[in-house]
Amino acid sequence: MATFVFYGGLKVYFEGSEKKAEIVIDGSQLSLLHDITDDFWASLVECCNAQILSNISNDSCKAFLLSESSLFVWQDRLLILTCGVTQLVKSVEYFIQQLGTDKILQVTYQRKNEYFAHEQASCFGDDIKCLSQYVQGKALRFGELDSHHNYVFHQDNDFVASVEDKTYELLAYQISSEASKVLTTPNLSAAQIREFLAIDALLPDFIIDDYVFKPFGYSLNAIKGEQYLTIHVTPQEDSSYVSFESNLNLVKLAPQILAVLSPASFDLITFNALDLAELLQAHIPEQYVSQSLVSQQLSNGYYVGFANFIKPQRIFYDAKEIDISGDNHAL
Repeated sequence: MATFVFYGGLKVYFEGSEKKAEIVIDGSQLSLLHDITDDFWASLVECCNAQILSNISNDSCKAFLLSESSLFVWQDRLLILTCGVTQLVKSVEYFIQQLGTDKILQVTYQRKNEYFAHEQASCFGDDIKCLSQYVQGKALRFGELDSHHNYVFHQDNDFVASVEDKTYELLAYQISSEASKVLTTPNLSAAQIREFLAIDALLPDFIIDDYVFKPFGYSLNAIKGEQYLTIHVTPQEDSSYVSFESNLNLVKLAPQILAVLSPASFDLITFNALDLAELLQAHIPEQYVSQSLVSQQLSNGYYVGFANFIKPQRIFYDAKEIDISGDNHAL
């Protein structure tokens, strides 16, 4: 999760934006939690060019912290997020090939707009072309093409999600210079980052697994029963991005998160938050205004909401000078 790495003497910026997949299986045929070995998950993660760093577990969930984001496994489903230039679709393809489509009830695949899309090995269109070899599905775009947006592909079959199956994503962009300065402090410890992000207040009594990347970056997995939350921080001011994903109601937690990070903009993506409009009205601070509001009932039973908020800019800032010497990957 480092913000940039040096390769061949060149500064290469890191893509914090995640790709995401959720796969629901027929739990009467197989338990992902008890019948699948850790070696299988390691192979699945390696397919997208990531590695497992560590894991935590309880009776309901196992959470793997990855070199690029996270993997969560429950009895009847998995959730995997990967960032950087990983090819998450390759891991989804591996899962389908190894377990067979007869055990799979639903595949959902997401991909959002990226800072450095030209560095990616594939685009969303390439990914769904691959997935369509195995499952028939539909694809939608939430948000405007020339602004923040999120693509969703989902299997189109007779699966209907429970209305209680809720997830929330909060994606913060351009965090404040003060927050960026704290999170890029040399030799910052995981405990110091948890204190800055007020993790104890957000996640009381959760089992936590976290990791500080070099030179910068931070990832956290937290579980409590079937509840989970994952955080991924790419803190460099030029391309800062912090993501939260959970089945806890992140809209209600948004005031605390936004107070710490003070981003210039943020996205909220929700699955089955039927009261999203009321939640936004009640919990989003007044200094943020909505730029995009999109909702759609999918054929698989999920009600998906997307909201992009910005903090209106009222003063002029200096232009950013760009280093044009050599091969600069920020261009």
